[in-house]
Amino acid sequence: MKKVFFIAAFIIFQSSFSQQTDFLKIRKFRLAYLDDKIKETSGLSILNGKLYTFNDSGNEPEIFELDETSGTIRNTFTINAKNKDWEALTNDGKNFYIGDFGNNGGTRRDLEIYKLPFQDEPKNDSITKITFYYPEQTEFIPRYTNNDFDAEAMIYLNGKLHLFTKEWKSKSTSHYIIDPDRTEQQKAKKTESYKTSFVVTDAAYYDRKLYLIGYTKKTEVFLNVFTETEPGIFFKQKPKHYYLGSALAIGQIEGIAINDTGMYISGEKFKSRLGGSRPALYFIPKEQFKD
Repeated sequence: MKKVFFIAAFIIFQSSFSQQTDFLKIRKFRLAYLDDKIKETSGLSILNGKLYTFNDSGNEPEIFELDETSGTIRNTFTINAKNKDWEALTNDGKNFYIGDFGNNGGTRRDLEIYKLPFQDEPKNDSITKITFYYPEQTEFIPRYTNNDFDAEAMIYLNGKLHLFTKEWKSKSTSHYIIDPDRTEQQKAKKTESYKTSFVVTDAAYYDRKLYLIGYTKKTEVFLNVFTETEPGIFFKQKPKHYYLGSALAIGQIEGIAINDTGMYISGEKFKSRLGGSRPALYFIPKEQFKD
């Protein structure tokens, strides 16, 4: 009986890694545990050489500057905007874009992105709001963690915002494009989709590569690295697929940011009946990571 159990467990494990998977256990790259003030870190962004994050829904509208080597909070900035469910942070070199579009239940009709001028500190008097909707969504019936119109990942590229959905039902991601210069409500333009087999929780772009990170309900944490085959198109080729560890050991991974020195990854506090982990910041040096 015990032998049958282990064979079944092995088959289940193998099915989780059906596509070619490389192992990049990030636990050994932990820089530090994060301050309890950012135990729900959701998104990372590097602007002018500085690392920033924020908390998601139910928290204060604040952006935190982190020390890149210790993970400690250097500065806290209050933003003149409501944090209904902040989930993604990106920038164009002069402005932060804050994605207030978390939609676990699939019912939101007020999907928003805040454009915030930011040079060492926010210009709150110049903040603008970008509103959008998914034209493919025709129903707004509550389906908590069972809908395909949630999102937690966004990058800025070629003058546009590129949003990647967190598809609870399909275990895929869809790539939408949004015009950051339009103030009236706009349709998010769907350009491509990819079957990730995990829910995408953040994105980063660097050197013609798109990094999508996320997890499964089995607490497996994965990273896909796509090569840009033409401007703003990523899903024509299979990505490099990495297993990063279990959320039980490394946290619920919600943030990724990349520069010429390496990759930063953040995880919020994670709790389950099987155990839990503290919020943490990881850094993988460039020479340790070959995508």
